[in-house]
Amino acid sequence: MTEIATGNQYDHSATLKFFARWWKLLTIVFVVALAASVVVSFLITPRFKSTATFIPSNSNRLTKAIMDYHYSMDFMDYGAERDCEHAIQILSSHSMEADVCQHFNLLEHYDISPDDPHKMFNLHEQYLSNITVKRTEYLGIDVTVMDEDPQMASDIANYIVANYDTVCRRMHHDRAADAARIMQDVCDGIGQELIILEDSLRRYPQQSETLRQLIEQKCSRLADVQTRATETRIDMGQNISYKFVLDEAVPSDKKAYPKRAIIVAVGAFGTLAVCILALLVLDAVKKEEETEA
Repeated sequence: MTEIATGNQYDHSATLKFFARWWKLLTIVFVVALAASVVVSFLITPRFKSTATFIPSNSNRLTKAIMDYHYSMDFMDYGAERDCEHAIQILSSHSMEADVCQHFNLLEHYDISPDDPHKMFNLHEQYLSNITVKRTEYLGIDVTVMDEDPQMASDIANYIVANYDTVCRRMHHDRAADAARIMQDVCDGIGQELIILEDSLRRYPQQSETLRQLIEQKCSRLADVQTRATETRIDMGQNISYKFVLDEAVPSDKKAYPKRAIIVAVGAFGTLAVCILALLVLDAVKKEEETEA
């Protein structure tokens, strides 16, 4: 199949001789590879894809916008880059994965034996291969699920988006509960200090101006802490959403995988290319042996 250069032209006679010699074998190989690729493509179980899209928000800013007139952000504010990064971390967390696997019994759905000593590792690998979370160009989040059952794919995607609120509330409730306990201790401490100052005001009227200033400062501080405590209790008690859902996932009526045309083309032409390469190597070896002989 060697091509001989003659100036700017090439002599294709060697190529033509090569294909004239091996065309029957190459044709058989191509047809067999084509048929095998078609069969294999139909043996692969098709999978369907569903995607849910939402924009993450932050309930803390919502509470501040409602409760604090000094806060300049609009309560309709959403789509901050920080919220997007936090959302991706939460959606990719083991906590979210555990909730999804338990809710849909994915161990059984993915045909993983409960007696397999590596069942949790295999489940985790299957989860990662079938479920992806990525950031969109405009600070949204796409949750994409691949599954053999189109309904299951859409159900999992929608559940992950809905469960995002649950995980966020669980995290924020725990954090707010700690903050509430600390602020209650601060309020109790300031209250005790006010009692002492008011008692001193009655006992030492000659220091009334200084004591009244201290009492005013403590009262102002107490009001600030109580305001923060009120915001914290609102965060703990309200089921505020942490997202704006743009598109819910729906069952797909067309498979996303496999792409049979690509599989057939790659299988057939790839096999043909390997066969040609093998024949070229064989011819080269024979010519070398003839030369040595």
